[in-house]
Amino acid sequence: MTQLLLNTLSLGAAYSLLAIGFVLVLNATGAVNLAHGSFVVVGGFLAASLGAMLKLPGAIVLPVVLSGMMLIGGLLSLAAYYPLRNRPAVSVFISTISMGAILETATLLVFGPSPRVGPPILSGGSLRVGDAVLNVQSLSTIVLAIALVALQYVIFSRTVLGKRLRAVAEDREMATALGVNVNVMILITFGISAALAGAAGLIFANTFYITPGDGEAYMIKTYVAATMGGWGSLRGAVAGAFLVAAFEVLVPSLPVILPWAVGALPSFGALFSPTASTIWLYLAFLVVLFFRPQGLFGEAVQQRA
Repeated sequence: MTQLLLNTLSLGAAYSLLAIGFVLVLNATGAVNLAHGSFVVVGGFLAASLGAMLKLPGAIVLPVVLSGMMLIGGLLSLAAYYPLRNRPAVSVFISTISMGAILETATLLVFGPSPRVGPPILSGGSLRVGDAVLNVQSLSTIVLAIALVALQYVIFSRTVLGKRLRAVAEDREMATALGVNVNVMILITFGISAALAGAAGLIFANTFYITPGDGEAYMIKTYVAATMGGWGSLRGAVAGAFLVAAFEVLVPSLPVILPWAVGALPSFGALFSPTASTIWLYLAFLVVLFFRPQGLFGEAVQQRA
């Protein structure tokens, strides 16, 4: 049970990086970046390639991945957002879909279609704590996610750059009137968003594996997390990310956690299989939309694309 909870926290921490990055761009631009899932793919393949070539753990190649993804995120903003920023939000919506397809196709051409496994953050194996045996990668994922979220918090709350980024997210017109270069701040926001997604890609590449077509699945989960938590809410995005993780890890484990239920109801295992857990997740998503459309923490952005 301890390992199940650790796996849930680990997966939720990785999804939190994705959801926070997604919401940062949403708040800064008012538009949805549907290439966000593709950042995971690019970051995962970059980490896997660097790890294989250099024979180094993920913690060492992480700065290179973050730097590369910040550059890619900034370039995407120049190609998919700035030319269309004065047009309806659906224009950016469509352009980011196109950019996501370009990123994933380019990844396929460069790295090929085969799945890749990334390096562990620190090392593989397990760690015994008392009677519990804990997976080192899961522990490392939680620590890495906490460190990156804390760094993002410090930047946004304790630095002049962060104050400018927050000003743009809260009121672009007022920020412009105060002399803030809104275009540069949005470019930086895209870069930070892509870096967080790339870090998640490094995690997923080792925890599972990464293929060029994984971007859509990660994008959907990110969208669900952001919507369930509250559109534009950072703490809501984190809460939504952990909810998605709980449905993916804990729900399929119910037949193991509750063996008596399997004996009482023979179909219990099928109802809470890994495949069925996806159905339960989207049913919960619909319930939240029906009873609390503003999300669990309320909407910070009163507009949905």
